[in-house]
Amino acid sequence: MTGVTAVAAAERLLVALDFDGTVSPLVDEPMTARMTPAARGAVDALLTTPDTFVAFVSGRTLADLRVIAEHEDDSPILLAGSHGAEYWIPGSPSEGDVDAADIALRDRLRADAERLASGVSGAWIEPKAFGFGVHLRTVADADEAAALRSGVDAMMADAAPHWRRRQGHDIVEYAFTDAGKDAAVAHLREVVGATAVVFAGDDVTDEDALRSLEPQDLGIRVGAGETAASVRVRDIEQLAGLLSTLARERVAARQ
Repeated sequence: MTGVTAVAAAERLLVALDFDGTVSPLVDEPMTARMTPAARGAVDALLTTPDTFVAFVSGRTLADLRVIAEHEDDSPILLAGSHGAEYWIPGSPSEGDVDAADIALRDRLRADAERLASGVSGAWIEPKAFGFGVHLRTVADADEAAALRSGVDAMMADAAPHWRRRQGHDIVEYAFTDAGKDAAVAHLREVVGATAVVFAGDDVTDEDALRSLEPQDLGIRVGAGETAASVRVRDIEQLAGLLSTLARERVAARQ
């Protein structure tokens, strides 16, 4: 993968960003997540540069992602929700097709997970379009968190072994789709005709996208952890600074 100066000169550039932990701090109440002022400024700067497209690629459902990203119908930002199972493309918003049997199973398993979580203080189940997430961030007792995780894993192994399991920051997600952020980035690349892609993320689920990047692209890891990214930044503010630099260099390169 290449560096900032090289991607700044790309003919058509896609900047795809995870949301939680990448442009917004991780919070105990997920629907209160919002971009930091610095991240918002960097995104706004990128949106004004020539032949540049910005996308949020998130595990959140599309509806929830639109809320936390404060995404209006006239926004130029592309969205990939549910790890790429749902999309919002400006001018032609689209949501994934869902089978009624999958929905019925989702609702039953989600209710079962809620019953398991009800006895664990601080744990809660997040409804998702294609499954559910088990949130453990506010569980004080590590043994209780581990027991709940094991209990839901056992339930899913018995009732829906074909579902995809993802481990994130203090959350375990289960989904009946196999969509991943690698496929989401590939789809968005094709939609906008990008000749280069910048992708930034902070979690294990972002590594699918980072590993899929091509030689002309730039992968950025926010924070610690093993990564396929070629660049690592300390935190959201440092990422915002890098993206702002990219916007300035792109303006200069396109003049």
